[in-house]
Amino acid sequence: MTDQSPAYHYAVIARALAEIDAAGPGMTLEGLAARMGMSAAHFQRTFSQWVGVSPKRYQQYLTLDHARDLLARRFTVLQTAHETGLSGGGRLHDLFVKWEAMSPGEFATGGAGLAISWGLHSSPFGQTVTMATAKGICGMGFAEEMGEDAAVQDLMQRWPNARFQREDAKVASMAAAAFGGQTTALHLIGAPFQIKVWEALLSIPSGHVTTYSEIAGAIGHTRAVRAVGTAVGRNPISFLIPCHRALRKSGGLGGYHWGLPVKRAMLAWEGARADARADA
Repeated sequence: MTDQSPAYHYAVIARALAEIDAAGPGMTLEGLAARMGMSAAHFQRTFSQWVGVSPKRYQQYLTLDHARDLLARRFTVLQTAHETGLSGGGRLHDLFVKWEAMSPGEFATGGAGLAISWGLHSSPFGQTVTMATAKGICGMGFAEEMGEDAAVQDLMQRWPNARFQREDAKVASMAAAAFGGQTTALHLIGAPFQIKVWEALLSIPSGHVTTYSEIAGAIGHTRAVRAVGTAVGRNPISFLIPCHRALRKSGGLGGYHWGLPVKRAMLAWEGARADARADA
């Protein structure tokens, strides 16, 4: 695996997260690089390739306080997101998304008659499972924490009656286009309430966050915070439908289906890129 591999970059960042947590505040860049068995120059080059900023600047995004800082500085009130333009060019890393939802009746059949292609590939957040129908990407999960087999089965069991065929090259090219900011079609397969929640998530711009209660208000179900949390956790198209941008009111990360280290890395990646763009 070369230094240019996205999975290599994520592996370094995942290790850095663990080391920073273990060491606490005051960790120097040189000390962090040494803990991971890397030279400071190699560490800096890897981080700069992955996120576009130096590790000295990036380190602040890896701390446990990053989510609280995001909530204080970049909290998005979903009801006004469209009016303020926040859900426009900045959404999903400037990714243009068109999406179509399966009808409730079709969803109730468990995906019967649906052909789904799937594959494993490298991404900025480690080994990734992507699934797609003829209408677009319908599933994306991350295997770094739970393992490849478990991640594949996790997505497959959501549509137990669908026909699955492994086509690594096909889905890898679709995912690469999405991560690269190209126009991406999504096929949302879920219950009506879930799709409302996922649509609200699509309104949260990259580098911003919201809370579960704000999502509940945005979809007209202010008392359904717990149900919203469940729907967020069942989002099948992680990252592209940005469930990682939903936090607790306290600023805590809350849960993340694919592992909290992945969620933290995503928020850090987006926050660093947003700040780099603002300073450009």
